[in-house]
Amino acid sequence: MGVGALDEPGIEPVISLRGVRAELGSRPVLRGIDLTVARGEVVALLGANGSGKSTAIRTIIGQVPVSAGDIELFGTDRRRFRDWARVGYVPQRTTAAGGVPATVTEIVSSGRLSRARFGVLRKADHAAVRRALELVGMADRAKDSVNALSGGQHQRVLIARALASEPQLLIMDEPMAGVDLASQEVLAQTLREQVAQGTTVLLVLHELGPLEPLIDRAVVLRDGCVLHDGPPPQAVGQHALPGHDHVHPHENEPLRTGLLS
Repeated sequence: MGVGALDEPGIEPVISLRGVRAELGSRPVLRGIDLTVARGEVVALLGANGSGKSTAIRTIIGQVPVSAGDIELFGTDRRRFRDWARVGYVPQRTTAAGGVPATVTEIVSSGRLSRARFGVLRKADHAAVRRALELVGMADRAKDSVNALSGGQHQRVLIARALASEPQLLIMDEPMAGVDLASQEVLAQTLREQVAQGTTVLLVLHELGPLEPLIDRAVVLRDGCVLHDGPPPQAVGQHALPGHDHVHPHENEPLRTGLLS
């Protein structure tokens, strides 16, 4: 879609960050970043370990408080935003709840609760859960315990959980990290289908990999500042962007977000 869509009159960006600053403990992590994501756009956040990529998306969903600046979702101040069914969030697999005695269907169904009336899943909700499982190629494991899954399969389940609410905005934190090649291909195809349907996507990546053809824009962070905002850099890899945001002090905390509140 590209940033030009924001020039059309009357179109609000789906995500807007203006002068956002944030700290973890007493450590500054975001130092006044600006970021917009237009409707239907696919934007990748890139950067070295500790650059602030994961913190940036966690400020968007309300996990990390901001000390300065403004965040809007669908034109509404994030602090007043309540329509979380429009947002699907896929956390880093290392920060997602592990060891939970639940089936694949139960985990994916939890992603539908934001649309369920009074927390009761109806026929349409169950159908959405089945569709999400089919999208990620996990329909045949629906009754299995999540503890019996491989890392790649677990990641597919987390993505299915986000897709179950049929979101207009999909936010993903390192969806390909630690995932086997077969699962990477499934996840890339799943994302292609979502993008084709008009879903807006913001994702943190260590390297573009199989998702590169889908990326409209890359935003590269360094030390909590925007270093590049435009076409994806041609040389993105371990030498250009060493490390990634898998484990940060104070970041690996239980999920506390507006999506679940």
